[in-house]
Amino acid sequence: MKFRLLAALLFLASSAAALAADPPPNIIYIMSDDMGFSDIGCYGSEINTPNLDALAADGLRYTQFYNTARCCPTRASLISGLYPHQAGVGHMMNDRGYDGYRGDLNRNCVTIAEALKSAGYRAYMSGKWHVTKATQPKSEADKHNWPLQRGFDRFYGTIHGAGSFYDPNTLTRDNQYISPHADPEYGPDQWPGETYYYTDAISDHAVRFIKEHHEQTADAPFFMYVAYTAAHWPMHALEKDIQRYAGKYDAGYDAIRQARYEKLISLGLIDADATTLFPIDPAAKEREFWEWDKRNMEVYAAMIDNMDQGIGRIVQSLRETGQLDSTLLCFFQDNGGCAEQYGRRGKAAPRNSEPTMPPMADSDLQPRMEPQQTRDGYPVRTGRGVMAGPPDTYIAYGKAWATVSNTPFREYKHFTHEGGISTPLIVHWPDQVKRAGKLEQTPAHLIDLMATAVDVSGAEYPKTSHDGQPIKPMEGVSLAPTFSGKAIDREAIFWEHEGNRAVRNGDYKLVAKGAKGSWELYNIAQDRSEQTDLAEEHPEVVEKLAKQWEAYARRANVLPLNPKRGK
Repeated sequence: MKFRLLAALLFLASSAAALAADPPPNIIYIMSDDMGFSDIGCYGSEINTPNLDALAADGLRYTQFYNTARCCPTRASLISGLYPHQAGVGHMMNDRGYDGYRGDLNRNCVTIAEALKSAGYRAYMSGKWHVTKATQPKSEADKHNWPLQRGFDRFYGTIHGAGSFYDPNTLTRDNQYISPHADPEYGPDQWPGETYYYTDAISDHAVRFIKEHHEQTADAPFFMYVAYTAAHWPMHALEKDIQRYAGKYDAGYDAIRQARYEKLISLGLIDADATTLFPIDPAAKEREFWEWDKRNMEVYAAMIDNMDQGIGRIVQSLRETGQLDSTLLCFFQDNGGCAEQYGRRGKAAPRNSEPTMPPMADSDLQPRMEPQQTRDGYPVRTGRGVMAGPPDTYIAYGKAWATVSNTPFREYKHFTHEGGISTPLIVHWPDQVKRAGKLEQTPAHLIDLMATAVDVSGAEYPKTSHDGQPIKPMEGVSLAPTFSGKAIDREAIFWEHEGNRAVRNGDYKLVAKGAKGSWELYNIAQDRSEQTDLAEEHPEVVEKLAKQWEAYARRANVLPLNPKRGK
């Protein structure tokens, strides 16, 4: 209760001096998928991201911003301003029998889009939704947690979480499924490449929503949520983008990671005395199929490059409509780099010289996350040696490259060590953020982005939903004071996913792997790579933080810890 009262008081204090002007700002939140801390140029990468780099140069980069370690929980937490279990999405999109694990965004929360209605905002979304079980609705009522039913005025994207970039399943415009190859509103003459590519489509619809809003309702502010699926597996990219990275990774995993580490230090994003470049797991390094795994990283880089190009088009549309200076734009990620082995096992199937399956009609909907075939009848292939990129492949980039992505942190997506939960945050708002190019060291969490949006918009956060359901109070703290270099205060930040759990209080972080894992203690200011466990040295700190985590778990619907499906 102490933490919630403190957070509420801090929010009210920040609201009293909110940055919202008259008129209030547009707000755009852009999130990428399955990317590590060092995967964009201004956070240490060799990948070409000039548009994100430019936003960082004119705005702020946060060095200690956190997500929830997995896609669905992050999306639920971001959009609701609550910890994911409080919003009903403690795991993935299945009901595990407890309120924290229903797999559906509940009605005891409001979305940012719903909360900003009180301040006159219109709301748009382009990209990945992934906070509902209803991916095969039998009726309109089953769509109660689709974007238009949760406060958005327009939506283009996917309801499900992953799929082909050339033929995504559950592709939706507003409230209806569509085929990308039979879409009268976004056809081949509007595709930037020679084929439909989902990342381009997300970018182009975000641009469309900005321009249409300016033409039709320019007197109202807008909130837009852009949720890319780049760079989540499968490694799909357009050949024109892949070609930019031919030979880029010839030096191998260790050399690329070392270069990123040195660049992160030179940029001031990490402290050499507080980070360690520990060895990449030798078993994760590909030797027999090195040319294949090198190609996987080339495609991964091309996916990020294409996303950055699209972000550039979004920024340009704001500039052309005279809205860039008055728009709060934030870029961040849903979890750390992904070490999942999807599509990487087994022997590679060769590509047939001719299609072997009946072609799909343009109007056919793609029913599967992993398609069985391409539109023109080629089987979709997985396995070691299948060269990623084209639509007939479905491959992840693996643990070794994920370790490079997460430089210099431990672990990956799923885990609550720093590699699973650390993300860039770029904040750009020329009218109010005057600390161009600065680094912000304040620890923050994506739960703070609801509080920030409510603060700067002047919206009134509701206590009940439109049908009278009680709404949980926001868990986050507005980041608006940090825009001008002021401090925020909070007692602690908490995590849990699949039994992996953590609490950070000041410089100390208590973290464990799995429901039965022992607590580990790290001083993040001195050891952000989490290499020296201080649990035995400071048992009193372990006891204090463990009690804080247990209190959070009881109040935030976390318990029972990691329940199985149907239990």
